[in-house]
Amino acid sequence: MIYTNEKYTIGQLQGEEHLHELAQFVVEENYKHHAGNFHSNSIEDEIDLVYQEEIQYRKNSRIFVVRNRANELIGSIRVLKWDRRVSLPIQEIFDINPLIAIHAERDCHYWHIGRFAINSFAGISTLTLFKQLMIYAIRPIILDTSKGYMIAETDSKLLKVMNALGIETVQLGHSLNYLASETVPIYSTQHGLMTFYNHYQSLCQPS
Repeated sequence: MIYTNEKYTIGQLQGEEHLHELAQFVVEENYKHHAGNFHSNSIEDEIDLVYQEEIQYRKNSRIFVVRNRANELIGSIRVLKWDRRVSLPIQEIFDINPLIAIHAERDCHYWHIGRFAINSFAGISTLTLFKQLMIYAIRPIILDTSKGYMIAETDSKLLKVMNALGIETVQLGHSLNYLASETVPIYSTQHGLMTFYNHYQSLCQPS
């Protein structure tokens, strides 16, 4: 546990046994938010795909989850330090290679942010949770002594929110439909993240 208040806690997900819970939460929340109704059995393949990807990423990733006082999962985000070997969603879905689209220099570090989801019916401000989860996710990028880049595939509506909050992004390609929403491939530099980080990092200090 790294943050707590009277309504919820934020902690790092420990152990592979929790990855299926994460995958199910992320996929179902995306469908609930963007597609409305769905049948759980109709998205089992997508849940399994997300689960298998996260097993592959586990060694170099940090997963932050939000749980309410009933210990129910109500928010998540994952940051992965890319080893340049495992295949990223931006490569699989958009056919974009960051080493070609951004930079190939060895002193560049790429951090992929994904698996962002929030239960909007949890009775907690989704905007506040988004700010907190993003702070935890981008902190390793901010603290990276090499050139750090954030890579992500984000919902087009969420991207507008990110930009409005001070996250400077560059679009890497055309949007596609992924997990029931219009998804845009983006990246951001350390400098592009700094305004957001400096402004909202205090939200991660319990009152």
